[in-house]
Amino acid sequence: MLALGLLLATGCARPEQVPTPPNLLPKEKMTSLLVQIHLLEARVETSRLPPDSARALFLSQQRDLMLRNGVSPTDSVFERSYRYYASHAKDLDGIYAGVIDSLSQREKKMDPTRMPRPN
Repeated sequence: MLALGLLLATGCARPEQVPTPPNLLPKEKMTSLLVQIHLLEARVETSRLPPDSARALFLSQQRDLMLRNGVSPTDSVFERSYRYYASHAKDLDGIYAGVIDSLSQREKKMDPTRMPRPN
């Protein structure tokens, strides 16, 4: 019983390492895809469609977005890459810093009269 307890305790203490998936998307590609996905989500949310129609539209548009970016929507390379980066916090932080920066730049271009936010 003690050995089982120790085995469980050590298993919980260390997060399982996610192996590097085949065809891992580079960080720059992940950043670009995530920016586009967040913009797509915003467009769908403001479409005022019923939830089931909005979901169908989003999934269809997301499929097209992946195809335009050379990522097969039937292959789970995006999901595997995201899961890998999510298990490596520094990498995911860097990716999302790029996403936030890109979205902020787009926001500035849309409203140049907007005052900059204080830090």
